[in-house]
Amino acid sequence: MASMPAPAADGAPEAGGPLFDLRDEHVRAGSTEALRGVDLRVERGEKLVVIGPSGAGKTTLLRLLQSLRPADCACVHQDYALVPQLSAFHNVYAGRLDRNSTLANLVDLVRPRRRVVEELRPLFRDLGMEEKLFEAVSRLSGGQQQRVAVGRALYQGGSVVLADEPVSAVDPHQAGDVLELLKAGCETAVVAMHDVDLALRHFDRAVGLREGRVAFDLGSSEVGGGRLEALYRGEANPEPPT
Repeated sequence: MASMPAPAADGAPEAGGPLFDLRDEHVRAGSTEALRGVDLRVERGEKLVVIGPSGAGKTTLLRLLQSLRPADCACVHQDYALVPQLSAFHNVYAGRLDRNSTLANLVDLVRPRRRVVEELRPLFRDLGMEEKLFEAVSRLSGGQQQRVAVGRALYQGGSVVLADEPVSAVDPHQAGDVLELLKAGCETAVVAMHDVDLALRHFDRAVGLREGRVAFDLGSSEVGGGRLEALYRGEANPEPPT
């Protein structure tokens, strides 16, 4: 996908207003209009999920939100964006590299300080990854790598987490726990997911995207089979069955 263009002025948040307030937002990715007239308002403290078929614009939407508040956002990328040669510990530790001196970072790269290891250990325990703390990421399964990526975003400590398919490779028995950990570890979360059933179980608000447009923005309990069938079968503005 092409690099994200500068956001429109009317998409920028206003002081004292909602965290994000997109109004008629259009974004092009190469020759494709990835977002087409998107309106989306996100208040501080909200946890919402974005669903829709592949190519709907979910990743582009997350990138746009990140571009509006880069200093506040920690991201879980769909491709994990980890350094495979480094350990799980060092990949999570990288979430706070900018908060430490160069010397401290070099020391922790060669021989991590006990204080830092013990600071990170509870997070790895919550992720079910404590025994993999110093395992090279290249030797981890896809689901384990994904949990490391979630851990890095949580350790970074941004008030907003933007997560693109954060549990798609995680064992189904653990995926819900990871989502709950992600939600608990930040003030605001916007999460894009393909697993609709899992998404609706763990988030109270659901935004449906199709072909770059918002098809619906509803409480999860209002998203029934009719709306989902319309969303994934291609109706631009799905309505509930009568």
